[in-house]
Amino acid sequence: MDLLRNRREFLVRVRSSDGAEGIAIPNSMHMIHTYPIFLNRVAPFFVGKDARDLEGLLWELYRHDDNYKYQGLALWVCVAAAEFAVLDLIGKVAGKSLGDLLGGTLRRDIAVYRASGNRGNSPEEEVAYLQEIVAESGAKALKFRLGGRMNKNVDSRPGRTEALIPLVRKTFGAGMTLYADSNSSYDATEAIRIGRLMEEHEYAFYEEPCQFDHLEETKAVADALRIPVAAGEQEFSEDRFLWTIANRGVDVVQPDLHYYGGFIRSMRVARMAHEAGMLCTPHMSGSGLGYLDAAHFASCIPNPVPFTEYKGSADVPISSETSSLKVEAGMIRVPSGPGFGIFVDPSFVRESRKVTTN
Repeated sequence: MDLLRNRREFLVRVRSSDGAEGIAIPNSMHMIHTYPIFLNRVAPFFVGKDARDLEGLLWELYRHDDNYKYQGLALWVCVAAAEFAVLDLIGKVAGKSLGDLLGGTLRRDIAVYRASGNRGNSPEEEVAYLQEIVAESGAKALKFRLGGRMNKNVDSRPGRTEALIPLVRKTFGAGMTLYADSNSSYDATEAIRIGRLMEEHEYAFYEEPCQFDHLEETKAVADALRIPVAAGEQEFSEDRFLWTIANRGVDVVQPDLHYYGGFIRSMRVARMAHEAGMLCTPHMSGSGLGYLDAAHFASCIPNPVPFTEYKGSADVPISSETSSLKVEAGMIRVPSGPGFGIFVDPSFVRESRKVTTN
């Protein structure tokens, strides 16, 4: 299992003893900081193991050499990077797509929502940007950011949130599905006040209204509002997801495939939520091939929300025989080829250098 780097992007390449190969594009935005954990604590564990035992190996890796002490984004981004590559390898050997490996592809055409990462611009500037990304994608759903991100009820600029919520609805009309993300901006009282405004303008979900690890506050908001509350981007504990589902702490669970440690762990969250009658949507990491990972996940879970996040692609040259890998008329087709169903340009791989801890 090798970690390669080409400029800002990382790749994980895994090879079996009989010459099969899998390759994955990890979350480079965080791998740049966490790669020593991947090289020292994750990749060596997998060498010599049977790839078919992947699900059990994830637990053994967690226990191995006290890796659980590193849990959080630093560990799970590295585990996801390894898992993606092994899944690609297994899929290519078995001749199965990722969705079919994970229980069966249920849908191949995924409706997307375009997401803005802006915060602090004026409401008018944000609306102009949202119009641009809708025009280029044909998306029928949007998400933008509210509040001040972990800023204890202080907005990124005075009055921005209260002006932006009605302005976006007025601009795009009743036919556009709207989501908004506060990124842990509020306490429960303020989150409920903002949520009431979103309800007035018929928003479809309200993401991470309270500080992400304040589960009781988030539940209080979900209990008080009609608008569905979504959260889970920062979560790394299966037991806390279980608590949130069992206690209806949110309405929509939102694991991040990279931050939470991969497809297998995230599928457990989706299936637990499904048993409880709740929906699931993947949070899309803004790095790697996050848009493709999210689409694959939405293709095979039983309970996706109507639209899946799309933020655009990383600077990695890839192609597919079964998908354009582009958003067309608000939809993206999930590749159906073996593994992830994509080909990374061989010259990009050849130009990549092997990463070491030296």
